Amino acid sequence: MDRPLTMANLLELFVGTQDDIIGKFMLIWSQIKVSLVVPFLRVFMYINLVMLIMLFTEMVYMVVVVTTNKLFGKKPEQRYKFKPFEDDVELGSSVYPLVLVQVPMFNEREVYQLSIGAACRLSWPSDRIVVQVLDDSTDPLIKSMVEMECNSWAGKGINIHYQVRDNREGYKAGALKQGLKHNYAKECEYVVIFDADFQPEPNFLAQTIPFLHHNSELALVQGRWKFVNSSDCIMTRVQEMSLNYHFKVEQEFGSIAYSFFGFNGTAGVWRMAALDEAEGWKDRTTVEDMDLAVRASLKGWKFLYIGSIMVKNELPSVLKAYRYQQHRWSCGPANLFRKMVFEIMRNNSVTWRKKIYILYSFFFVRKIVAHIVTFTLYCVVIPATVLIPEVMIPIWAIIYIPTIITLFNVVGTPRSFYLVVFWVLLENVMSLHRTKATFIGLFETQRVNEWVVTEKHGDASKVKAATSESQSRFRIGERILMLELCVGIVLFGCACYDFAFGKYHYFVYLYLQAIAFITMGFGYIGTHVLST
Repeated sequence: MDRPLTMANLLELFVGTQDDIIGKFMLIWSQIKVSLVVPFLRVFMYINLVMLIMLFTEMVYMVVVVTTNKLFGKKPEQRYKFKPFEDDVELGSSVYPLVLVQVPMFNEREVYQLSIGAACRLSWPSDRIVVQVLDDSTDPLIKSMVEMECNSWAGKGINIHYQVRDNREGYKAGALKQGLKHNYAKECEYVVIFDADFQPEPNFLAQTIPFLHHNSELALVQGRWKFVNSSDCIMTRVQEMSLNYHFKVEQEFGSIAYSFFGFNGTAGVWRMAALDEAEGWKDRTTVEDMDLAVRASLKGWKFLYIGSIMVKNELPSVLKAYRYQQHRWSCGPANLFRKMVFEIMRNNSVTWRKKIYILYSFFFVRKIVAHIVTFTLYCVVIPATVLIPEVMIPIWAIIYIPTIITLFNVVGTPRSFYLVVFWVLLENVMSLHRTKATFIGLFETQRVNEWVVTEKHGDASKVKAATSESQSRFRIGERILMLELCVGIVLFGCACYDFAFGKYHYFVYLYLQAIAFITMGFGYIGTHVLST
């Protein structure tokens, strides 16, 4: 029987002959492992199993509700009053509410014409719509190009305003907030926001505004994203699969069950009165859109998501841009959770059921637990049990539940089902980056308010053409990610050990996951297009 590990026991091991130093160290390690490492790893595994069950039950519940509603539930126009606007002989276009269209942008050389053109082509009476281009560009050439494009549309009779600021204070939130201070903006009843790469169909307002106009309890109508460059590379295909799940399940569920979901920051229409009551835009986190949505919901306002209204936009096709985006999307919600947890608990305007949903389901499980457990269970606990076989992970935690979770995520994108293995591996790699960002948000460390605009490339064909030219100039030092490389090397070592001595046969998964980490560590993911 192993004796308890104490300092006296350790000293005894170094007393006597020095013939078998290695054997003594092995004896020390065995005592440390039995007394400390195994219990710690077992507790850590149980914590991960609890988080996995939390995530799994949340996903099952959402999928069941969404599927049931799809089969037997009511469509948005059946749940809420919807009556299209019609021209009136006497009143003319005044029957249409005044709408403000905001298009924030920052050095958007490749897409500014697409977004401004799409906003100006929206089908709405010309005297009842105002297009506002909020240009925070720092490149004088790009600013002049954007201003010329606005002037060109103004010459065609479009009521368009080109607005600039002296600084970028508050980033996107600051620009949107400043834009609403103009007198012509204050006269508008609704405001619709499109990021610089979004291209709405001309009938977007006709499909959304009537819901707000005829249902006074609604504050927001959100459309779905449609990706124009999802076929560029495996990285964009993986993003498409994840985001389709987000829209088809998470957003749909929130709209059906609680009339609340996180505003996606674009392709949505807000009621000005709701925006004002929620105290407008705040720049305290990098998810100003989610911040506004939570505050408006706590005031009692309802949201509506309509998945049939799709707005074309672009996915980041360069790894660097994708990482910056995912840092913002992971860090921001965690930081917002930290800032609003007590405010939500103290709120008296909504039911406890809704507050629990926002705190537990929306924030804690989906924005924190989901990122952490993906990395710690599949990239830490599994390889650790290869080296510490005394700790055994239940088969349901490594096969059954992960398989069901994976199917939930990919079933919304049938054309990419054959890429399911790539989705698993790349999502696990990105979970390292997301977990790090989540802890940065929770503990408010240095990069908590880091805001880097996602690089866009416009026409996907131009991206592919530029790829071959830029790859030769893409220095290895510019794309190496040391943390991913180190994790990949560790996983590869664990896979080799498991292949030689292990009993759980994890080496197949570990080899594949190690290759994925190392591949991303060297930057060989995405289209590798450099900005010039």
